[in-house]
Amino acid sequence: MTYAFTIEPPEYYALDNEHELIAKCQEWGLISAKATKLKTFYYKGNGQHLPCTILGFVDHMTAVIELDNGQKHCIHPSYLKEMQASGYSTRGLSGAGTEPGTEQEAASPSAETAERISDAADAADQADAPARSYDMEDDDDTAESSSILKGDPDGLVEEYIGPQNSTVPDAEAKPRTKAAPKAKAVKIDLPDGKVKMSAVVKEFTTVPNHFSDNDDEVIIYEAVTITEPEVIEVGDAWSSHSATMKKQELEVGDVLTFEAKIIKKKLTRNPVPYKINNPSKIQKEE
Repeated sequence: MTYAFTIEPPEYYALDNEHELIAKCQEWGLISAKATKLKTFYYKGNGQHLPCTILGFVDHMTAVIELDNGQKHCIHPSYLKEMQASGYSTRGLSGAGTEPGTEQEAASPSAETAERISDAADAADQADAPARSYDMEDDDDTAESSSILKGDPDGLVEEYIGPQNSTVPDAEAKPRTKAAPKAKAVKIDLPDGKVKMSAVVKEFTTVPNHFSDNDDEVIIYEAVTITEPEVIEVGDAWSSHSATMKKQELEVGDVLTFEAKIIKKKLTRNPVPYKINNPSKIQKEE
């Protein structure tokens, strides 16, 4: 069975481990601050009373849940919290105490999110995807939270222009030239576990963190190469500028070798497609 009311998230920040999930549910008020285990949550609305699973969040105003049929749905955390009340079932199903459209408004992503949901930085691979996840994961020294979904800063989404009236005869009209197709990026099959790598420090920068007063510090690398178990040229990648990395007193141009896990995760507002997680055994080459 498919539910027509669902708002499918294009991409979102997944809460993969139980510790992160419990912390986020406590932040949203879905469980008590002393809780050490999750409970069963329910979606009550649109004539439904369904068990659901919390998968993660799009931003601080939009949670992502999975319904019993596997469909994903965006919902405001406060609205989801209301649904957990024992008396909400009658109120939610009968419509008492609610106005038409209330649920859709509460469940829909915020205006701020909607404005940012059309990031087209991956136009080559995802020209139809209106959004992406902000990508900060826990490093070995810092637990970094994140927010996502940006607007169209690069101007990659083309505006539709309808038929135009023209007084110029067809014979004199200037022919339109077709834009050359964009070259698609080569897809790289990344290893699952930790691998040996080398990289060159390209720059230091920051990205916004809506859960903190301070921006998150990151390092961008170039000439990133997996050296073992097999040689794979990756190109550009990034990592958190964690306490571990700060101990290295890095400078632009430093050549590093290390062991780390690399995943496909784009840096916010930057065309850097891969993230380096938990680097260890770091050495600077002379």
